[in-house]
Amino acid sequence: MNPRIKKAVFPVAGLGTRFLPATKTVPKEMLPIIDRPLIQYAVDEAIEAGCDTLVFVTNRYKHAVADYFDKAYELEQKLEKSGKLEQLELVRNVLPSHVRAVFVTQAEALGLGHAVLCAKPIIGNEPFAVILPDDLIWNRGNGALKQMADAAQATGASMIAVQDVPREQTGSYGIVATEAFAGRSGRINAIVEKPKPEVAPSNLAVVGRYVLDGRIFDLLENTTPGAGGEIQLTDAIAMLLAEKPVHAYRFQGTRFDCGTHIGLIEATIRYALDHEKLSDAARDMMQDALREMGVHELD
Repeated sequence: MNPRIKKAVFPVAGLGTRFLPATKTVPKEMLPIIDRPLIQYAVDEAIEAGCDTLVFVTNRYKHAVADYFDKAYELEQKLEKSGKLEQLELVRNVLPSHVRAVFVTQAEALGLGHAVLCAKPIIGNEPFAVILPDDLIWNRGNGALKQMADAAQATGASMIAVQDVPREQTGSYGIVATEAFAGRSGRINAIVEKPKPEVAPSNLAVVGRYVLDGRIFDLLENTTPGAGGEIQLTDAIAMLLAEKPVHAYRFQGTRFDCGTHIGLIEATIRYALDHEKLSDAARDMMQDALREMGVHELD
């Protein structure tokens, strides 16, 4: 039996400059979708996949993520005294009792590969997950990472989440070339970081979910920094391909790029329309707004 991933890495050291001035004091991972921050959705996905050790790679200025997962004694006491037990449980259960959070500082912003490498002392040599909280994946069934973890355990291969993108957008992604897909996965035989459309090996784009063999750390340590001195995770994965199977995985679900304004808006709308208590009110509000603008009602 192949090992199951138990640890997940969350690179959260970025400055989120696209969302200034909001991110001057609030990390982009703490921006809310309805009533939960982006990082909570990512953490819930990792826990569903079986992870019980969560490694947050942050910078020395960002304390809000650590504060969010820390115990809030004063708040809990006030909620308990006022009888607000439902809210108390929400505050207490941002992390289940069997899950631990570990915080690692990335001293310099030297790329995604470097951020992942910072987690090596915690991960060791075992397979692990990497989740980019900016990529929020909505699905009513199993989360994207659980789908990938199941496939990785069944095959023994590393898994990289992919989705089809318009060819003119390949310059914004890592792009993979694969052998024929069997079900939702296909073995990768090449990966290129942000290729121009005319030279891209496909239009299969890497998005923010990875299940990686622990060997990736040794390869990251031997990866030559590129532009700006950054160590690219894509370069280390390209080396891993020569040694071990790495599969592209077409997950079930809808990805929202919440590192962009429109992606954050799209995600908020989708989650509002799917919310148990808010869906009807959200739909009515949207229809009213569209009517005021002279647009036909939602179907």
